[in-house]
Amino acid sequence: MPKAGSGLSLDGDRIPMWLVLELTYRCPLHCAWCNNPLDFDNYRNELSTEEWKRVLREARAMGSLQLGFSGGEPLLREDLEELVGEADRLGFYTNLITSGIGLSRERLQAMKAAGLKQIQLSLQSSDRAITDSLVGAKAFDAKLAAAREIKSHGFPMVLNVPICRQNIEQTEDILKLAEEIGVDYLEFANIQYYNWALLNRSEFLPTRDQIAMAEAAVARARERLGKRMTIYFVIPDYFDERPKACMNGWGAIHLTIAPDGSALPCQEARVIPGLEFPSVRDAPLAWIWHESPVFNEFRGDAWMKEPCRSCPEKEQDFGGCRCQAYLLTGNAANTDPVCAKSPEHHLVVDAVAEAAVPGRRRRPIVMRRRDSVNTMFMGCGG
Repeated sequence: MPKAGSGLSLDGDRIPMWLVLELTYRCPLHCAWCNNPLDFDNYRNELSTEEWKRVLREARAMGSLQLGFSGGEPLLREDLEELVGEADRLGFYTNLITSGIGLSRERLQAMKAAGLKQIQLSLQSSDRAITDSLVGAKAFDAKLAAAREIKSHGFPMVLNVPICRQNIEQTEDILKLAEEIGVDYLEFANIQYYNWALLNRSEFLPTRDQIAMAEAAVARARERLGKRMTIYFVIPDYFDERPKACMNGWGAIHLTIAPDGSALPCQEARVIPGLEFPSVRDAPLAWIWHESPVFNEFRGDAWMKEPCRSCPEKEQDFGGCRCQAYLLTGNAANTDPVCAKSPEHHLVVDAVAEAAVPGRRRRPIVMRRRDSVNTMFMGCGG
């Protein structure tokens, strides 16, 4: 599936080529960088099987091609295999994005028969203790077993490793483990700081030296492995001078449907207050994509302020990420402060500097758990 900030160009017809179905926010893990909303437990009114099938039909009719079944943990939906089968019948290239918890041989066989094309499995470390601590559960052995089972069924597999300070120095060990498993694609995805990850930013941000070390290890592995394994290393925005072309522009090629049916230009868009996200329960998907106010809010460049409005690079990065601009500056129409041209760029520079201070007081990591955010703020008020 295309990555945010990849080389894809803006589609002239604004086709939602990349469709993500967040089937549920339920999950057996408690990852402290989860991109689900902080109030994830409030979204329990999940779409039914037939409602999801209607979404698939409408999206395919609009030209959607690539489909990711995501969550939470999509395996918690008992109708997952049925939805995979419907998507395959419609002609989607289907990808399961999973933690691997609950991925049994029987379910793999059923999804293979239903037409699932690819699986993206998350793994946090080559070390059992680090993995289990980062996800808040005993998960390492189950993830490793799932990886081997996926390969035994002949699926192309992406191993997604969310990189942070706690695991970045294991890059070489993770590369060796991926090679031993027979991974097709290995993605070192440095954590992007939204929602839960933003709460834990000071504890997760690696140093520039750590990133340089990891990049060097990846370069050596690429040279050694050649075409046997494709390795991605996604630099965190905070360590660049220009923002990524987030989702190739707002409402350009990416469409997320949340568990409750809300249609989102990206998985993080709910962090921006004042926007009304229409539901597929109330309106046709084509109207939502082409006509709804929220999908047109940041399309084009009419919304841009300076320095974006007159910047010659605006058609390359579209002003960066609207969600990040809001979270860091309080205004979604501001230039993404990752950009060195932004008057708020110091916010990113300061965050990197703070995280790198040797011997500073460490903060407890906030795990993705019901009421953990409320508990944290209550504790801070005393």
